[in-house]
Amino acid sequence: MLEDLLIFSTFIKILLFPTYRSTDFEVHRNWLAITHSLPISKWYYEDKSEWTLDYPPFFAWFEWILSQFAPLADKEMLRVDNLNYTSDATIYFQRATVIISELVLFYALKKYLTTNNMKNKNLLNILAASIFLNPGILIYNGFLYGIFLFSLAYAKEGNDLMCGIMFAVLLNFKHIFLYLAPAYFIYLLRHYCFRETSEQGTKKFSIKHFLFLGVSVIIIFLLSFGPFIIMGQLGQILSRLFPFKRGLCHAYWAPNFWALYSAMDRVLIVFAKRFGWTLNESAIGSITRGLVGDVNFALLPQVEANHTFILTLIFQAASLVKLWKHPSYKNFLVSLILNGYSSFLFGWHVHEKAILLVMIPFSLISADNIALFRSYIILAVSGIYSLFPLLFKLTESTIKIVICLLWIILTFMGILSNLNYKRNKIIKYSQNDESKLSYLINIIENTYMYGFIILQFFTGIVHQVIYKDGKYPFLPLLSTSVYCAFGVMYSWIRLSIIYFLGKNDENQEENS
Repeated sequence: MLEDLLIFSTFIKILLFPTYRSTDFEVHRNWLAITHSLPISKWYYEDKSEWTLDYPPFFAWFEWILSQFAPLADKEMLRVDNLNYTSDATIYFQRATVIISELVLFYALKKYLTTNNMKNKNLLNILAASIFLNPGILIYNGFLYGIFLFSLAYAKEGNDLMCGIMFAVLLNFKHIFLYLAPAYFIYLLRHYCFRETSEQGTKKFSIKHFLFLGVSVIIIFLLSFGPFIIMGQLGQILSRLFPFKRGLCHAYWAPNFWALYSAMDRVLIVFAKRFGWTLNESAIGSITRGLVGDVNFALLPQVEANHTFILTLIFQAASLVKLWKHPSYKNFLVSLILNGYSSFLFGWHVHEKAILLVMIPFSLISADNIALFRSYIILAVSGIYSLFPLLFKLTESTIKIVICLLWIILTFMGILSNLNYKRNKIIKYSQNDESKLSYLINIIENTYMYGFIILQFFTGIVHQVIYKDGKYPFLPLLSTSVYCAFGVMYSWIRLSIIYFLGKNDENQEENS
């Protein structure tokens, strides 16, 4: 089954070779050039391009390895001053390295399948397909999510030490996974470093396990950052990894709380001008494009980086408390998902692609029951649709819609047909208040989902027809981001209610 998915996915990606290239294409071309042409001492100082090297050292070495093969395709791509170079050979080389590196994701899924005791193998294969063929993975490289899934597979089989080691490796490839670090820390500390000492289930802190884990993680970080620490460049690397001078919102608003916050501020400006309210004039011409210092709001309170950090930690804390009390794998997975939600919704300068930090682990539990499945549906559709503006050319509109529809049919219909639940619980409702509320919620959710059809019609056709003169060019992006933000926020609230108010059934294996 997985081998077939690999062949199909590779075929699709080869067909897409000539299509859309985001700024990430030039980013990685530049990094290939930097790591190949410059000494290591200059990697994190080179700034001829705006796309400076800002990933941890393991990823820099990964680029260096790839760059050793680049001359076989086109050595011109390795010139640091050859900015925005896009020869056909360069395009094919970079596309091919994505396909090859995603073999890590393939083998990670294969390992995860072997650790899962779900009896319904058909459903298990559908879940694997939903990850491997995720449209977000088609847009962005799945290599790093392969390392992530290796870590989860080790946790699933009870190998906590390897789980921690793989996550440490992952952090040194891409620091965005720090958002999930609190859940890893609590789980490994409670589940691995505290061992049962009696039949009564009492636990005692294990110095041995703590040292094993701590020393392993330290060694990995020293291998990664050690050479740069010796050269006295740690501060320079950290300034690249954590550029807090950037704005609150990314260039294209990620569908999170701050997108709604920013949109509300723009709406309030209209009322303020009408009723004569006092405005912050410096914010009038700004739509928080992610530029340095561009974090101004006209009426709503200003937001600083430390505010977002505190909010993120507050919302992460609740799931961490439950994970500490009940350190099961199921609770670990849900805590990871909620940590990802919190950082995506309330973090500073969040990229739209960070929604995959939530979607990938959520997909692993999406078939546990119908409540989780419906939460996942809303997240997946909102998250994937929010990536649509990245494919902005008219010729690519049909491609992205067809690919997403095929994925939805494969994933959602496949999971629904295999879920072990009584269908009359969804269709038929008794007359008690709880069932009436469930029925109402079901209608609202379905209405929201159908709204994406209207949204696509507006952004793809109506806006171009009404504003032929180019007026309000930001409306499609704004409407997409805000509408998707409601879905992501709602799915977060829905999962939180299920997790914190539902029965404590983390040891129960549904669908097994």
